[in-house]
Amino acid sequence: MIHYLLLALGIALGVAGQFLLKAGSDAPGIVEQFLRLPTIVGLICYGFAAICYTLSLRAIPLSVAYPSVSASYVIVVVIAHLMWKEPLGLQQMAAVLLISGGIGLLYWKA
Repeated sequence: MIHYLLLALGIALGVAGQFLLKAGSDAPGIVEQFLRLPTIVGLICYGFAAICYTLSLRAIPLSVAYPSVSASYVIVVVIAHLMWKEPLGLQQMAAVLLISGGIGLLYWKA
């Protein structure tokens, strides 16, 4: 059970890292972007996400763990739409539903 919690934490940290990188992306230049606090914290989040994911692989088969990470795509699309009013048209909704269905199928009767 702890390994699935580590996987979920890794996914959540990856999502947080993605949003922090986005928050730091409005700097005028690349050097300034990488020196911004949101970018630095975002990269740290990615590092901790990798650690959690690696530890989860001790007990979760790679064929289950790796596809599970695609849940982050769904989370990012929804939150980006809510936070930054990014588009969520039919194509994006269909993709989110397909990804969600794939994850559901992966864990169905597991």
